[in-house]
Amino acid sequence: MTIHTRQWAAWAFLTPVTLYLVLFYAYPLYRNIDLSLRDYTVRSFVQGDAPFTGLHNYRTVFDDPAFTPALLHTVVFTAVCLVFQYVIGLALAVFFNQHFRLSATLRALFLVPWLLPLIVSASTWSWMLNSDSGVVNAFLNAVGMDPVNWLTSPSWSLTSVIIANIWIGIPFNLVVLHSGLQSIPAGLYEAAALDGAGPWRRFWSITFPLLRPVSAITLLLGLVYTLKVFDIIWIMTKGGPAGASTTFATWSYQLGFGNLLPAFGPGAAVGNLLVVAALVFGLVYVRVQRKQALA
Repeated sequence: MTIHTRQWAAWAFLTPVTLYLVLFYAYPLYRNIDLSLRDYTVRSFVQGDAPFTGLHNYRTVFDDPAFTPALLHTVVFTAVCLVFQYVIGLALAVFFNQHFRLSATLRALFLVPWLLPLIVSASTWSWMLNSDSGVVNAFLNAVGMDPVNWLTSPSWSLTSVIIANIWIGIPFNLVVLHSGLQSIPAGLYEAAALDGAGPWRRFWSITFPLLRPVSAITLLLGLVYTLKVFDIIWIMTKGGPAGASTTFATWSYQLGFGNLLPAFGPGAAVGNLLVVAALVFGLVYVRVQRKQALA
């Protein structure tokens, strides 16, 4: 096979992937940027003659009173979910790495929240946290505590969706971190044990440092996923009550599709802010990884 033929073969293999990326990633991103830079109405959205407004939609979003609460909720929701998903997932990964009897079966059961459709998981949590008939309040009542309006109280609605999202995200962290633990040589633990290192010492001196690359990619993927969580929040609280659990993802949907007169431009602008946030963290990750490789 000549060099020319091999080049054509390489391009032939790249073509399906390139078309997929262009059609399902590049073009939607371009359309979203275009939406955010024009004054789209329902009529102009269909006819395609929306006037160019530059950064007006972004100024509208920044000046909106809902911007600061939505930003705060997004940061809190993302940070709390990431921390608890990672810590619990790491603890379970270390636990199941002991290879005791039924460890594989129990590990498989922990994957159930990850395998269920999100609409099923969110609906289940809505039922469990229902103020009148939920099992959580029934348990609180059984132990002598007052019931909590989990989904209808501004003080608890964000906490409720955070709990549900943590439960859904733990299996992903468990699977990835457990795979990372498999790559750590067992001889390191044996040598540390001979030197008198206890379980905590072995964890902090061997497991945690060697698991750092896997932890970084786990947190990055978790961050990108959590930033765009919409369905769980929308099904459980619809961003309410009174915007108490509204994040950028739900706010973008409300602006673009939640009103009789949709604000396509501002809705697309909020969506682009999420894209920029994910891109920034992705670039930071790449930069850190490059520095570690050169070190």
